[in-house]
Amino acid sequence: MGHPVGHSWSQLYFEEKWNREGISDCVYELHDLPSVEGVQALWEQGNWCGMNVTVPHKQSIIPFLDALSDKAHAIGAVNAIEFTPHGRIGHNTDAIGFQRAIAPYLKGHHHRALVLGTGGSAAAVCHVLREIGLDVTRVSRNPSAPDTMGYSDIRKEGIKATPVMVNCTPVGMHPGEHAMPPLDAALDGLGPEHLVIDLIYNPRETRLLSHASSLGAKTLDGLSMLHHQADAAWEIWSGAAAST
Repeated sequence: MGHPVGHSWSQLYFEEKWNREGISDCVYELHDLPSVEGVQALWEQGNWCGMNVTVPHKQSIIPFLDALSDKAHAIGAVNAIEFTPHGRIGHNTDAIGFQRAIAPYLKGHHHRALVLGTGGSAAAVCHVLREIGLDVTRVSRNPSAPDTMGYSDIRKEGIKATPVMVNCTPVGMHPGEHAMPPLDAALDGLGPEHLVIDLIYNPRETRLLSHASSLGAKTLDGLSMLHHQADAAWEIWSGAAAST
């Protein structure tokens, strides 16, 4: 559930996964909820085993849940819900998915990161990067929190000195593929020592990634994270994993 959800590939991923594994009694549906309050009526419609939560509801869903896993509580965002006899439990498998996705790409000189966005996905990304030991600065259209800058504050020199950039905003996502985060000329600070990650997977190569690649930067789209977080969610829903 989220808004919008038409871009999502999660339904296809789970259907293909279940076909490969010979699982025939599961159904995955997309539910577009402009308002998070609509989730209560949705829960009354069926016998739910699990649910994913996507933008913009990863943080606003929390008051509707009965409990949070330790990781979801630490991050302050939920992207997977477990339905149990004791109530609805919020989990965060975005962090697991992001950590598994970036592990092969991180190098010793990747000591500092810019994270674009301040929503639920950004919270998970910042949590992972800080746990790994990176110095993280968030970028927001409306900066107010500590360690947060506005887009207009970012300079070419700052990007040169920050070898990791992660886009956690929907800017550039289908059907708005023409858009790019408003960093303008500052992006010219990118080069071969940079790793630029975009959590968007539809399209696979956003304008941001295309531009970064043209400047020699290493790039990573959001598809591997999607797969890793989905697998982690399935482990929770199917009982194959303990609390996440």
